[in-house]
Amino acid sequence: MRHANKNRTLSRSAGQRTALLRGLSVSLIETGKITTTAAKAKELQPRIERLVTFAKRNTIASRRLVASRLGEPKDDVIKKLFTEIAPKFTERNGGYTRVIKMGRTKSGRDLAVIEFVA
Repeated sequence: MRHANKNRTLSRSAGQRTALLRGLSVSLIETGKITTTAAKAKELQPRIERLVTFAKRNTIASRRLVASRLGEPKDDVIKKLFTEIAPKFTERNGGYTRVIKMGRTKSGRDLAVIEFVA
């Protein structure tokens, strides 16, 4: 039974799911806006918002924590998060991203766009 398991499995094992969400997080930080399925976007939103909250602290410990959560990506991804994205949200307490539903494709999946709030 799935009592108290609120996360979506996205039809993947735990390792695959972690890798998928890490890749989506890095892509969102690099580009600022990505198109994916609605379920993946909804699962990504709380993860990326936590990363931005850590980035707002701007300490060495938060940099290391963000790097580990993103799977040790290139330094420019972490630098962009800490120097460009996080300073925009210093006055904002949460709600750094928005998910916009784009409708259904012919194959039957719901598409959505996830982006940072300007």
